[in-house]
Amino acid sequence: MTVDELLASALSDAQPTSDLSPELESLWHTKAGNWDTAHDIAQDIKTPMGSWIHALLHLIEGDIGNAGYWFNRSGRPTLTTNQIDSLWNEIAAELLS
Repeated sequence: MTVDELLASALSDAQPTSDLSPELESLWHTKAGNWDTAHDIAQDIKTPMGSWIHALLHLIEGDIGNAGYWFNRSGRPTLTTNQIDSLWNEIAAELLS
């Protein structure tokens, strides 16, 4: 699967495919507009990647302080709300590589 295929699925399919990792499933729900579901999944991913996804979700939510906390936990640089789309793409590309 490519980043573009993941995005296309999130924008057109009713549900993610069953073969997605929890990380990719959270990203899928993020683009599908299911913030609560994406957040619930990310909260259960106890890795730096899970923290990075969690940071993305709090950027989308507009909770900049909480996003900063999760960026710190992920070991990644803190980004801003105008970087949400590029951050989603960066995370997806890393997961799919």
